[in-house]
Amino acid sequence: MEQNVRISPQEKERLLSHFETQIMQVLNWLATFSPDEEGGITRLLYTEGWLEAQQALAQKMAGCGLKTEFDHVGNLFGKLLGEDLDAPSIITGSHIDTVVQGGMYDGAYGIAAGLLALDYLQQQFGKPKRTLEIVSLCEEEGSRFPMAYWGSGSIVGKRNFEQIVHLQDSDEVFFTDAMQLCGFGEGMGRDSRRSDIGAFIEVHIEQGAVLEEEGIAIGVVDTIAGQRRLKFEVIGESNHAGTTPMHMRRDALEGVSMMIQALRREAVRIGEPLVATVGRLLVLPNVPNVVPGKAIFTVDARHADGQVLDRFCRWVMQEFSSIADERQLAIQGTEWFREEPVPMHGKLKAYMDDVCGKMSISSKRMVSGAGHDAQMFEHICPTAMLFVPSRRGISHSPEEYTEPRDLAVGVLVLTELLYRLGYEGEEL
Repeated sequence: MEQNVRISPQEKERLLSHFETQIMQVLNWLATFSPDEEGGITRLLYTEGWLEAQQALAQKMAGCGLKTEFDHVGNLFGKLLGEDLDAPSIITGSHIDTVVQGGMYDGAYGIAAGLLALDYLQQQFGKPKRTLEIVSLCEEEGSRFPMAYWGSGSIVGKRNFEQIVHLQDSDEVFFTDAMQLCGFGEGMGRDSRRSDIGAFIEVHIEQGAVLEEEGIAIGVVDTIAGQRRLKFEVIGESNHAGTTPMHMRRDALEGVSMMIQALRREAVRIGEPLVATVGRLLVLPNVPNVVPGKAIFTVDARHADGQVLDRFCRWVMQEFSSIADERQLAIQGTEWFREEPVPMHGKLKAYMDDVCGKMSISSKRMVSGAGHDAQMFEHICPTAMLFVPSRRGISHSPEEYTEPRDLAVGVLVLTELLYRLGYEGEEL
């Protein structure tokens, strides 16, 4: 793994200036596809703007000398063919879709970074030993249909056509119909499932404020956090707000407020990387002059250690029941979503640490609290994620922003990593 310094300080500065200009050109160009009236981008799966963006990316990839190919769900691959065509490919990229009124960096940055890295490597070093690829994944967000990770999940075998047969969007358009209108579907193009991937590397904005706050250029993702989502229904007794004495009330909302405070105290006590959020709260009857008789709310808990997460959720169930009992409230809690933590590949993380160290780029290991396509690829190949700072941690918003210099640093680290894996043949 130990390498001599390949890029001099002078070359590093030249490359950063080059990538700084080029990355903004590509991102601004991608932002012209599916802009919305609110100033953001709404590029949903299998819409006209989505298709135009994928087709334009295919042309841009071809213009960079890459062999382009769509699979049958609409994932787009650009391949820089290697000398050993039997060797598993090294793939980088991210997703082309956005949330409603999203920003111009989430997903798109990983695609743009991969495109610039492969273009530079081919121009400077020609054909690699093993094939390098960039992928523009058709979907990750789940913003149009109730299905997330459709692109990466189809590649690794976690998603299939049987799962989408009955899915519709908010306009009652069927998933399969929308897909076919864009020219994709079962039997229309190459099968998505792949078994020839040697590694997957995703470059992404952090979507948090840690790197910016600490003044660090690169986040080497150690683990993608596991998630548990719980739903609670607390039942008390609705009664008149003016005539019911305080000591006689069975106020569901008051009980829930105590549960929320207890949740925060325990999460803070346990400490990072645990996070816990009450994101949805429904109060009934929800009128000013009635003591609330029922409250329904959700808890989203995340941690890099599945056992710690499970212990915390058991505590939540017990503590909430205790708070309810003290107030003569009935409570029912259920877990409705579970996703295990996904550690990134040890050797790839070490390579990224080494690249940053050799080029005097500040970096830190960190947990990703958000889900990413990388967690899907981990099922079939060594996988890594690299973060660059996000201004104020804002994401999924038109206010999403990362400094061009920070974006360029991410491209530089990705380029060096792909050089090691593709041209020097580093083994995993």
